[in-house]
Amino acid sequence: MPTSFSQNPKVFVTRKLPRSVERRLSDLFDATLNVFDVALSREALIEAVQNCDVFVPTVTDRIDADIINAAGDQLKLIANFGAGTDHIDVAAAYARGITVTNTPGVLTEDTADLTMALILAVPRRLVESDRLTRDGGFDGWKPTGILGHRVRGKKVGIIGMGRIGQAVARRANAFGLIVNYHNRRRLATTTEDGLSAIYWDDLDAMLSAVDIVSINCPSTPSTHHLINAERLKKMSKDSYIVNTARGDIIDEDALADALASGQIGGAGLDVYEHEPKINPKLMTLPNVILTPHIGSATHESRQEMGEKVMINIRAMLDHHACPDRVLPPRLSLSEAS
Repeated sequence: MPTSFSQNPKVFVTRKLPRSVERRLSDLFDATLNVFDVALSREALIEAVQNCDVFVPTVTDRIDADIINAAGDQLKLIANFGAGTDHIDVAAAYARGITVTNTPGVLTEDTADLTMALILAVPRRLVESDRLTRDGGFDGWKPTGILGHRVRGKKVGIIGMGRIGQAVARRANAFGLIVNYHNRRRLATTTEDGLSAIYWDDLDAMLSAVDIVSINCPSTPSTHHLINAERLKKMSKDSYIVNTARGDIIDEDALADALASGQIGGAGLDVYEHEPKINPKLMTLPNVILTPHIGSATHESRQEMGEKVMINIRAMLDHHACPDRVLPPRLSLSEAS
């Protein structure tokens, strides 16, 4: 590590973080904080990377190759506050000798909790029922009032069986769902058995066979619009889709059309294709639940994410390997060392 990377590095944080995390960052490092909690302009991001040693962005910051190439030579670490790094050009950073880290693991359980909450809420029309009650539409119990679908015994198809996908599978088992999954690589037999999970190599076949689809895979070029109009047609009219991963995995226009026509039964979305903008078609539909990207929004998760950021900064200061380093696709850790 260059000697210019001091023991009191300049750390720039792009968004407001929990007060305890900000206080700790300020105690440990020369930290510049975002006291107004507004997303920074592209010009502000460029200015920041030109003047800091450690850059701490979030999912709201698009850190592309141009921004990375504009960075000063002193920038040695991009310590992302979050697990996903699809908003960062990791390959460009690697080419500049800039390490990229993330905060994996600590948000797994919270994101899985929200996923399971949507899996329960969408078929039972909970938000629609709440809205009807608040609007004065509840005039007594009816045998056919706000009918939904039972969850127990239904087949859930999980797309992406990493940490979060497996955590969703454990919750689904507890609610009596039959777990199916599609993944780039099949899990070990012992893991499959432990999750009572059925593997599908063919995604289209799985979509045709399940009642609920849960998207838990990362956003990559190969998963962009993975769920499109043709695949939505393979789902049954009483099926549901939940997305707590990344918005661009679903073609939102196609999803809105499928929901409006009754081609599928409903959806629960926590992420959006053009976030923070939401497709206006979705906003008018009663059979979709829309939450504001709150998958990891717990006090515990945010605190632990901050701790991960500081651990990675501290590791670099101590000339150790950063524990949560993110590498460009198809590059192994041994090749990077």
